[in-house]
Amino acid sequence: MTDQFKAVLEQSSLHPKPAGLVLQYGTAGFRTNAKQLDHIMFRMGLLATLRSKKTKATIGVMVTASHNPEEDNGVKLVDPMGEMLTATWEGFATQLANTEQEELLTAMKDIIKKEAINMSQEANLFVGRDTRSSSASLSQAVLDGVHALGGHSKDYGLVTTPQLHYMVCCQNTHGKYGDATLDGYYSKLCQAFLQLTRNASNRTDDQKYLCVDGANGIGALKVREIESRLKKELQMSIFNDGSKGELNRQCGADFVKVQQKPPTGIDMNSGDRCCSFDGDADRIVYYYTDSQGLFHLLDGDKIATLISTFLKELLIQAGLDLKIAVVQTAYANGSSTHYLENTMKVIVKCTKTGVKHLHHAAQEFDVGVYFEANGHGTVLFSKHAEVKIQQLAKATSINDEVKKAALLLQSTINIINQTVGDAISDMLLIEAILAIKGMTVQQWDSIYNDLPNRQLKVKVSDRRVIDTTDAERRVVSPAGLQEAIDTLVNNYSRARSFVRPSGTEDVVRVYAEADTQENADDLAHEVSLVVHRLAGVGEEPKPLH
Repeated sequence: MTDQFKAVLEQSSLHPKPAGLVLQYGTAGFRTNAKQLDHIMFRMGLLATLRSKKTKATIGVMVTASHNPEEDNGVKLVDPMGEMLTATWEGFATQLANTEQEELLTAMKDIIKKEAINMSQEANLFVGRDTRSSSASLSQAVLDGVHALGGHSKDYGLVTTPQLHYMVCCQNTHGKYGDATLDGYYSKLCQAFLQLTRNASNRTDDQKYLCVDGANGIGALKVREIESRLKKELQMSIFNDGSKGELNRQCGADFVKVQQKPPTGIDMNSGDRCCSFDGDADRIVYYYTDSQGLFHLLDGDKIATLISTFLKELLIQAGLDLKIAVVQTAYANGSSTHYLENTMKVIVKCTKTGVKHLHHAAQEFDVGVYFEANGHGTVLFSKHAEVKIQQLAKATSINDEVKKAALLLQSTINIINQTVGDAISDMLLIEAILAIKGMTVQQWDSIYNDLPNRQLKVKVSDRRVIDTTDAERRVVSPAGLQEAIDTLVNNYSRARSFVRPSGTEDVVRVYAEADTQENADDLAHEVSLVVHRLAGVGEEPKPLH
């Protein structure tokens, strides 16, 4: 046995796997109670080192459980261009995580053989973590795994998830994407923000004011670090900054989106523009309360609409013939789709649920804007689009109008973190667009009115009995279910409904929208009854009214 593997065996006994524990690497990596993760972290250190040897590039390892409660934790790997881990290796992650202690070397050698990994190849890893009390010791377990296989590591300590993705991309593009330091990240984003807001005419302090809910997490710490760099062009009040409250407890983007109400711990006056980050700062939602005290949420659909409208107008002004599209899932509100297609004349592409699918679809266009309704999203520019925009921004013989549009597009590219959804980057972009357009949050909200909707779930014995097609908008099996849904939908005005199996539990998720809340509720209930009759277990779903 080589010395390398000997070190792995010795170290691995210090990070023993609880017998019989089985975990699955999903879209969000591994996530569970922090007490069960020590062996997983060590093994992901091993796997990331193998991935680095395989790709001959720097790989990232992020220790976080995002919007989960404080007692949980998790880990995800970041591939060379700052994207999520490729699917085959998700399988390897699950395999390695669930191997019993005595089989660990065999499982590792199996991956090395399958992937023809040259073990003498150098390995480089970037490691980051969120603010959870368990994150420090768990990220140390990752580093133990890396070092057991002789990998080199750079520990970034406390960073947001998108910051780590950004660092990995900068490192592997040899600085073309930016400088792989926190200082480099802040400089790039803040400079771009100041460039953009130079184009906003005389704004008042009121217009520059924003309430930020940091979810008592890493986002709050990091947004503090940019305050001084924004030269008073954005004046933030940061609430839930981690000094007293608990991470994600009654605060953060997920809470606000699901509960449809402001977070606790925030002082907001009617009309104040507010936003919430999630626990690892890769999602953002906006909201305000009106003079009647009614709560208004501006979710991922509204954000995608604002950004794509801005970009489309600039492309026209710059005379650039580039294909722009918005990528949505079936959960996107019907009003947003209607507005984008019919008023803005933007291509709308619908994909299956999950960031991976959205990111992939956005890559097919010159400019691809994608946001999930939960506030996770970004904008991707093709190489072709970036080159065209840079050339135009440098050109000398063009009129002022065109030049201005090209420079705005250039700054927009710089403010966006194209590797992954990034709450800080998205916030700066949204604030810059509102400033340039001289728009209030109320005016942004009134671009279109959301159709009332309702989401329900139905317990089933096996979620695999429901099979869907057309980006999860139509059901293929069980037979008769789609026909029944179509018939029900036809009874309502401006209505739509679809069902899809959950990715994580034996439930079927039902979505319905219609012209009134009561109709949306009734339709959702009727559809859930049909699902229950064909595939459900337990009691039949009760009506909502």
